[in-house]
Amino acid sequence: MARIGLVAGYGELPILFADAAKAKGETVIAFGLKGLTSDELAKHVDKIHWLEWGGLKKGLLLLAVERIGQIALLGKIKKEIFLKNDDRFDDEAKKIFGKNKDKKDYTLLGEVAKLLQSVGVKVIDLTAYLGDLIPSKGTLTKTAPAESEWEDVRYGEHIGRELARLDIGQTVAVRDKTVISVEAVEGTDEAIRRAGALAKQGFVVVKMARPEQDMRFDVPLIGLDTLKAVVEAGAKVLAFEEKKTLLMNREEMVKFADENGVAIVVI
Repeated sequence: MARIGLVAGYGELPILFADAAKAKGETVIAFGLKGLTSDELAKHVDKIHWLEWGGLKKGLLLLAVERIGQIALLGKIKKEIFLKNDDRFDDEAKKIFGKNKDKKDYTLLGEVAKLLQSVGVKVIDLTAYLGDLIPSKGTLTKTAPAESEWEDVRYGEHIGRELARLDIGQTVAVRDKTVISVEAVEGTDEAIRRAGALAKQGFVVVKMARPEQDMRFDVPLIGLDTLKAVVEAGAKVLAFEEKKTLLMNREEMVKFADENGVAIVVI
């Protein structure tokens, strides 16, 4: 059985991963970020080390001390944090976050993965532990899109793929084949709220993965917070890509969507 490191951002996903890994008999050593990672994670792992944001050197040392050969990078970190010249970055963190003119999260996570590989630590594919959270194509809710909404979904799928390919964002809001908002640094939920302020109601939300999505990190995620943003903004459909998107709390999501007349579709 393996010893797996878990670098955890905020949200429930690190906890679900820890539970799934331990169910397989793995030992899970977590690395939490102070002020970001949920304290609840400590109850679901064998051990947790708390790190300051930017404390990469200490993290690398602890990986060696704990004899960890593989690691999972999970949980949300707000994208705008990568844009700041943070004086909390240690020398190792500055090598990654300071030297790159490209501050895209995917680029920076790739650099982290390369650094870990250079010290003998492999970043693992999350689907081996979280595959049950990836739904197959189809309409998940009793509520189904109208034909005009399907047309907007298909249009949004095309635009979303281009957004993701260009690494701008992964989410687009569409009504009548008109783009209402696109996701950038602010994140999915804020892009949805902005669409709601502009369109008021009746639009669709489409979230797509990158063309060559790396399932080791930054995997598209749909959770209850996003669905609530959809409902509050007045959208009628939430669509996302099959095989490349994690869906949290499926039963609760479907129930809430049907109660609010929102269709959830996997495309």
